[in-house]
Amino acid sequence: MEDKKRQKSVVLFTSPSCIWCTRAKNHFRQHKIRFREIDISKDKKAAKDCERHGCRGVPVVLIGSQWICGFDQNKIDKLLNIK
Repeated sequence: MEDKKRQKSVVLFTSPSCIWCTRAKNHFRQHKIRFREIDISKDKKAAKDCERHGCRGVPVVLIGSQWICGFDQNKIDKLLNIK
């Protein structure tokens, strides 16, 4: 029954050449986490949103209303209840 809980929304801000972005995507896929990817090299408004929240590089992960700068796996796993 616990698996039926609704997953928090996840948005992953990336750029094409970012190896940490690829690691984040692989981590989400491995744990069957649905996410929306936004390429900040093509979406300047998204890039500005990341900067406004103190993130100057990618990846940036938005889980619900929580912004995470970089691929902080421990913080991501805690917020998404990944064990």
